[in-house]
Amino acid sequence: MSNTAPSPLDGTPISYDSQGDGSPVVLVHGITESSASWSPVVDRLATDHRVITLDLRGHGASDTADRYDLGAMAADVIGVAAACGADRPHLVGHSLGGAVVSAVGAAIPVASVVNVDQSLQLGAFKAQLMEFEAQLRDAEVFPLVIGAMFEMMAGALAGTPEFERITAERRPDQRVVLGVWEMLLTMSEADVNAVVEGALAGYGGVAVPYLSLFGIDPGDDYAAWLADHIDGAVTEVWPDQGHYPHLIDPDRFVDRLRSFWS
Repeated sequence: MSNTAPSPLDGTPISYDSQGDGSPVVLVHGITESSASWSPVVDRLATDHRVITLDLRGHGASDTADRYDLGAMAADVIGVAAACGADRPHLVGHSLGGAVVSAVGAAIPVASVVNVDQSLQLGAFKAQLMEFEAQLRDAEVFPLVIGAMFEMMAGALAGTPEFERITAERRPDQRVVLGVWEMLLTMSEADVNAVVEGALAGYGGVAVPYLSLFGIDPGDDYAAWLADHIDGAVTEVWPDQGHYPHLIDPDRFVDRLRSFWS
């Protein structure tokens, strides 16, 4: 990436790229990944949209920082959108990026938010993550644990050239990952839930088209929970797609984006 923009939070240089023309779309990657993960989607969207991709702090070509919390990463996205002059962009985020764009959509005017396979019930995720805390904090074991986590979630993408590409591009930096997950590892479930409630409070009384698309079923109660926090939010599950439904069938995914936006 040849462009950088300072994060409005702390000045951290954030690497980004822009391709195509049309209404702006900002794509935000998942933890340990980079903007390169979106390549098949960018190729298809840039035919009729301005597609902006970025590397979150501590990922890809962007600088490391002292903070990796949700607010800091949301600021990264807001800074890049401002640098690109992207007013009211569509936001699309995968995994960690899904949580980040959800926070951004509550903070600034956007055209829509699409969250790919990231439950916002982070209190529940905390319980799962705590089982691996000791391994995550062990520098020698850490890369193996991260690799196993994503292999387990890969679903239909496992064993394909596309999963090999994503795995080869993955950069599991222990300090960054622990920084991102610090809230989950150190705060109580009640406090984690309070942070989520605060982050989503900006959706109150504001009409923001919001699509939550899962390849791993988030549970029967999730759609109602999300609609209680984001008025009109739509939850869809593409069964047995795993954590990467946007990469298993990028044509279907981009078609779904376009139909949602229309």
